[in-house]
Amino acid sequence: MTSSHFLCHSPIFHPSPNIIENRSLSSFRSHGSSFFDSKSRNQRTPFVRLMVSARKQVEIVYNPDERINKLADEVDKEAAPVSRLTLFSPCKINVFLRITNKREDGFHDLASLFHVISLGDVIKFSLSPSKAQDRLSTNVPGVPLDDRNLIIKALNLYRKKTGSNNFFWIHLDKKVPTGAGLGGGSSNAATALWAANQFNGFLATEKELQEWSSEIGSDVPFFFSQGAAYCTGRGEVVQNIPPPLPLDLPMVLIKPQQACSTAEVYKRLQLDRTSKSDPVTLLEKISRNGISQDVCINDLEPPAFEVLPSLKRLKQRVLAASRGQYGAVFMSGRGQLSHS
Repeated sequence: MTSSHFLCHSPIFHPSPNIIENRSLSSFRSHGSSFFDSKSRNQRTPFVRLMVSARKQVEIVYNPDERINKLADEVDKEAAPVSRLTLFSPCKINVFLRITNKREDGFHDLASLFHVISLGDVIKFSLSPSKAQDRLSTNVPGVPLDDRNLIIKALNLYRKKTGSNNFFWIHLDKKVPTGAGLGGGSSNAATALWAANQFNGFLATEKELQEWSSEIGSDVPFFFSQGAAYCTGRGEVVQNIPPPLPLDLPMVLIKPQQACSTAEVYKRLQLDRTSKSDPVTLLEKISRNGISQDVCINDLEPPAFEVLPSLKRLKQRVLAASRGQYGAVFMSGRGQLSHS
């Protein structure tokens, strides 16, 4: 499933607070992993404590997983640094997305500028005493916790490729909306591969991790880039590029409650009606002049608007409210809206 977002840099448009996220572009650290600098990533929900005496206390626990993590943190203070990892898993936007061809295998070739932004999930990993299965918990109801989750798929893939017998306890603090086309699940998978490799003493190179990750999903290899990349093929062919946009560029993500099926969007895609703009030319224009409405092209926007007409109306409302102050209003991903 997919849904919609806008990226904006102007304060003129103020949707309701439950669907708006003020964000900016950002970049990976130099090693290209799914680490991300974030002042808020280590914030914890405080526990309620009732003091009984100087020696004893009764503790009321509202979040068992958070309490387990805290206990493990205390135990691991003297342990090796790879006994536990807390990683930031960023999401991405598509500054432009051209669909260039339909392949014989039923997939479509694309050409897109991918860029991570400052919105992301926090994932905590610790080694499990079990040699039989991983244990995943999360703060969001409805997220699958078995091998349907891309985190578990990634850990299974790592064990298959390396022969490792390590299993993990994982807690996913989910901030990226699911089914939103922001690549949240793909980023989680890349983060899990990188974490497993850390715990196992770097059995694989980062290049190998990136190559393996395409078996999980087309967007996963991007998250082993430096944060900005020109992606082709199904999205798995990743060419690192210097960030073409200012990393402090402010934007607004808007996610309405409605969602539309990616499969339905592709069913309505007509290649003879897509943009004729050359993707390399678009990339050069963005690198030279930055964001503008004419370069933020998404070939899936028209069919997405057919599937969910309210998306088109939402874009029109944002454009009208901006009064020309927004650099661009566009759909990001395979069924979303974006603006910058």
